[in-house]
Amino acid sequence: MKHVVFDIGAVLIDWNPALAWSDELGEAEARAFLDRAHFDKLNYACDAGATFAEAAGLLPDADDAARLAQYVERYGRTVPAKIAGTWDILYALKDAGVRVFAITNWSAETWPEGCKVHPELAEVFETTIVSGQVGMVKPSVAIYQHFCAKAGVKPADCIFTDDGLHNCLGAKAAGMDAIHFTGPDALAAGLKTRGIL
Repeated sequence: MKHVVFDIGAVLIDWNPALAWSDELGEAEARAFLDRAHFDKLNYACDAGATFAEAAGLLPDADDAARLAQYVERYGRTVPAKIAGTWDILYALKDAGVRVFAITNWSAETWPEGCKVHPELAEVFETTIVSGQVGMVKPSVAIYQHFCAKAGVKPADCIFTDDGLHNCLGAKAAGMDAIHFTGPDALAAGLKTRGIL
Protein backbone atom coordinates (compact mmCIF):
# COMPACT_ATOMS: atom_id res chain seq x y z
CA MET A 1 0.00 0.00 0.00
CA LYS A 2 1.18 3.53 -0.77
CA HIS A 3 1.87 6.05 1.98
CA VAL A 4 0.93 9.75 1.85
CA VAL A 5 3.46 12.40 2.82
CA PHE A 6 2.09 15.89 3.51
CA ASP A 7 3.61 19.31 3.40
CA ILE A 8 2.04 21.38 6.20
CA GLY A 9 2.10 25.13 5.49
CA ALA A 10 -0.58 26.14 2.96
CA VAL A 11 -1.66 22.49 2.76
CA LEU A 12 -2.90 21.76 6.29
CA ILE A 13 -2.34 25.11 8.01
CA ASP A 14 -2.83 28.65 6.69
CA TRP A 15 0.28 30.76 7.26
CA ASN A 16 0.46 34.53 6.94
CA PRO A 17 3.63 36.05 8.45
CA ALA A 18 2.20 39.58 8.22
CA LEU A 19 -0.17 38.65 11.05
CA ALA A 20 2.78 38.73 13.44
CA TRP A 21 2.73 42.54 13.25
CA SER A 22 -0.56 43.53 11.59
CA ASP A 23 -2.19 44.40 14.93
CA GLU A 24 0.62 46.85 15.64
CA LEU A 25 1.39 48.14 12.14
CA GLY A 26 -1.70 47.41 10.09
CA GLU A 27 -1.78 44.89 7.25
CA ALA A 28 -0.24 47.16 4.58
CA GLU A 29 2.70 48.32 6.70
CA ALA A 30 3.33 44.79 7.99
CA ARG A 31 3.61 43.58 4.40
CA ALA A 32 5.86 46.53 3.55
CA PHE A 33 8.14 45.51 6.43
CA LEU A 34 8.27 41.92 5.17
CA ASP A 35 9.21 43.13 1.70
CA ARG A 36 11.80 45.59 3.00
CA ALA A 37 13.41 42.93 5.20
CA HIS A 38 13.44 40.33 2.39
CA PHE A 39 11.57 38.12 4.83
CA ASP A 40 11.03 35.29 2.36
CA LYS A 41 14.78 34.79 1.93
CA LEU A 42 15.56 35.13 5.63
CA ASN A 43 12.73 32.77 6.54
CA TYR A 44 14.07 30.17 4.10
CA ALA A 45 17.48 30.42 5.78
CA CYS A 46 15.80 29.88 9.14
CA ASP A 47 13.92 26.90 7.69
CA ALA A 48 17.40 25.53 6.91
CA GLY A 49 18.63 25.97 10.48
CA ALA A 50 19.53 29.64 11.06
CA THR A 51 17.94 31.49 13.97
CA PHE A 52 15.74 34.54 13.68
CA ALA A 53 18.16 36.40 15.95
CA GLU A 54 20.87 35.75 13.37
CA ALA A 55 18.52 36.85 10.60
CA ALA A 56 17.60 40.03 12.49
CA GLY A 57 21.28 40.82 12.89
CA LEU A 58 21.60 41.12 9.12
CA LEU A 59 19.08 43.92 8.80
CA PRO A 60 20.63 47.39 8.51
CA ASP A 61 17.73 49.24 10.12
CA ALA A 62 17.67 48.90 13.92
CA ASP A 63 13.87 49.11 14.15
CA ASP A 64 13.43 46.44 11.48
CA ALA A 65 15.98 44.23 13.23
CA ALA A 66 14.20 44.59 16.58
CA ARG A 67 10.88 43.80 14.94
CA LEU A 68 12.15 40.65 13.22
CA ALA A 69 13.71 39.50 16.49
CA GLN A 70 10.16 39.35 17.91
CA TYR A 71 8.97 36.90 15.26
CA VAL A 72 9.32 33.67 17.23
CA GLU A 73 7.33 34.96 20.21
CA ARG A 74 4.65 36.29 17.85
CA TYR A 75 4.63 33.24 15.59
CA GLY A 76 1.38 31.76 16.91
CA ARG A 77 -0.51 34.70 15.40
CA THR A 78 0.65 33.74 11.90
CA VAL A 79 -1.00 30.29 11.84
CA PRO A 80 -4.55 30.94 13.07
CA ALA A 81 -6.51 28.47 10.94
CA LYS A 82 -6.52 24.92 9.64
CA ILE A 83 -7.37 24.06 6.05
CA ALA A 84 -10.31 21.89 7.03
CA GLY A 85 -10.74 19.99 3.77
CA THR A 86 -7.18 18.69 3.85
CA TRP A 87 -7.57 17.53 7.45
CA ASP A 88 -10.69 15.64 6.37
CA ILE A 89 -8.61 13.86 3.75
CA LEU A 90 -5.83 13.11 6.23
CA TYR A 91 -8.22 11.51 8.71
CA ALA A 92 -10.00 9.58 5.94
CA LEU A 93 -6.62 8.16 4.94
CA LYS A 94 -5.83 7.18 8.51
CA ASP A 95 -9.24 5.56 8.89
CA ALA A 96 -8.52 3.55 5.75
CA GLY A 97 -5.23 2.32 7.19
CA VAL A 98 -2.98 4.50 5.03
CA ARG A 99 0.21 5.61 6.77
CA VAL A 100 0.59 9.41 6.84
CA PHE A 101 3.80 11.38 7.27
CA ALA A 102 5.01 14.96 6.89
CA ILE A 103 8.00 16.82 5.50
CA THR A 104 7.87 20.54 6.23
CA ASN A 105 10.14 23.51 5.63
CA TRP A 106 9.73 25.06 9.08
CA SER A 107 12.13 26.74 11.49
CA ALA A 108 13.21 24.73 14.51
CA GLU A 109 12.34 27.79 16.60
CA THR A 110 8.82 28.32 15.29
CA TRP A 111 7.77 24.67 14.95
CA PRO A 112 7.04 24.32 18.71
CA GLU A 113 5.06 27.56 18.55
CA GLY A 114 2.96 26.20 15.69
CA CYS A 115 2.33 23.01 17.64
CA LYS A 116 1.08 25.06 20.59
CA VAL A 117 -1.63 26.52 18.34
CA HIS A 118 -2.36 23.24 16.54
CA PRO A 119 -1.37 20.35 18.85
CA GLU A 120 -2.49 17.78 16.29
CA LEU A 121 0.59 18.61 14.22
CA ALA A 122 2.76 16.93 16.82
CA GLU A 123 0.52 13.89 17.08
CA VAL A 124 -1.09 12.96 13.78
CA PHE A 125 1.91 11.88 11.69
CA GLU A 126 3.88 8.69 12.05
CA THR A 127 7.10 10.58 11.22
CA THR A 128 7.54 14.33 10.78
CA ILE A 129 10.67 15.84 9.27
CA VAL A 130 11.09 19.52 10.20
CA SER A 131 13.72 21.11 7.98
CA GLY A 132 15.11 23.45 10.62
CA GLN A 133 15.71 20.52 12.96
CA VAL A 134 17.66 18.49 10.39
CA GLY A 135 19.45 21.28 8.53
CA MET A 136 18.02 20.30 5.14
CA VAL A 137 15.27 21.98 3.14
CA LYS A 138 12.93 21.05 0.33
CA PRO A 139 13.36 20.72 -2.60
CA SER A 140 16.80 19.21 -1.90
CA VAL A 141 16.72 15.49 -2.65
CA ALA A 142 18.61 14.97 0.60
CA ILE A 143 15.62 15.80 2.83
CA TYR A 144 13.38 13.26 1.06
CA GLN A 145 16.11 10.65 1.37
CA HIS A 146 16.51 11.50 5.05
CA PHE A 147 12.76 11.14 5.54
CA CYS A 148 12.71 7.69 3.92
CA ALA A 149 15.61 6.50 6.07
CA LYS A 150 13.99 7.87 9.24
CA ALA A 151 10.52 6.50 8.43
CA GLY A 152 11.79 3.18 7.07
CA VAL A 153 9.90 3.50 3.79
CA LYS A 154 10.83 3.31 0.11
CA PRO A 155 10.48 6.43 -2.05
CA ALA A 156 8.48 4.48 -4.64
CA ASP A 157 5.87 3.70 -1.97
CA CYS A 158 5.27 7.39 -1.15
CA ILE A 159 2.85 9.96 -2.57
CA PHE A 160 3.98 13.45 -1.61
CA THR A 161 1.80 16.57 -1.75
CA ASP A 162 3.02 20.17 -1.49
CA ASP A 163 1.75 23.58 -2.60
CA GLY A 164 5.21 24.31 -4.04
CA LEU A 165 5.66 22.78 -7.46
CA HIS A 166 9.44 22.92 -6.99
CA ASN A 167 9.09 20.78 -3.86
CA CYS A 168 7.02 18.24 -5.78
CA LEU A 169 9.79 18.09 -8.39
CA GLY A 170 12.30 17.49 -5.62
CA ALA A 171 10.20 14.60 -4.34
CA LYS A 172 10.00 13.13 -7.82
CA ALA A 173 13.78 13.44 -8.17
CA ALA A 174 14.04 11.40 -4.97
CA GLY A 175 11.82 8.68 -6.47
CA MET A 176 8.44 9.56 -4.99
CA ASP A 177 5.13 10.16 -6.71
CA ALA A 178 3.87 13.70 -6.15
CA ILE A 179 0.63 15.66 -6.32
CA HIS A 180 0.92 19.44 -6.59
CA PHE A 181 -1.47 20.77 -3.94
CA THR A 182 -3.87 23.38 -5.35
CA GLY A 183 -6.71 22.66 -2.90
CA PRO A 184 -8.34 19.81 -0.99
CA ASP A 185 -10.67 18.83 -3.85
CA ALA A 186 -7.80 18.44 -6.30
CA LEU A 187 -5.81 16.45 -3.76
CA ALA A 188 -8.74 14.14 -3.13
CA ALA A 189 -9.14 13.65 -6.88
CA GLY A 190 -5.47 12.84 -7.29
CA LEU A 191 -5.55 10.31 -4.49
CA LYS A 192 -8.71 8.70 -5.86
CA THR A 193 -7.09 8.42 -9.30
CA ARG A 194 -4.28 6.50 -7.61
CA GLY A 195 -6.75 4.26 -5.77
CA ILE A 196 -5.71 5.55 -2.36
CA LEU A 197 -8.87 7.34 -1.22
